[in-house]
Amino acid sequence: QVQLVESGGGLVQAGGSLRLSCAASGRTFSSYTMGWFRQTPGKERDFVATISRSGANTLYAHSVKGRFTISRDNAKNTVYLQMNSLKPEDTAIYYCAATSLLLTTTPQGYNSWGQGTQVTVAS
Repeated sequence: QVQLVESGGGLVQAGGSLRLSCAASGRTFSSYTMGWFRQTPGKERDFVATISRSGANTLYAHSVKGRFTISRDNAKNTVYLQMNSLKPEDTAIYYCAATSLLLTTTPQGYNSWGQGTQVTVAS
């Protein structure tokens, strides 16, 4: 398994931007498909974005497409989530996750998770 640590969350005004980072350690980072999910209290963990092992392919949730960008730097063992034009409904705890599967949008497909980072968007 790979160990994951998220950073970069915080409080931002609506319309602002944040960049989340997820640093990985352990087994070879480039062998994992990476994903970002988010969760609010009392709700299920929702898919945000995923990126293939090489970074060539990505998928996004409809609610963030065009505003968020997922990327990775395999030399730095890090995956990023650039979040622009943030809205109050983007407020959540954001988690990064790793899987040996190909691009997948369900949390059940991932077997390594970070501890999460809080993102709060004020209106």
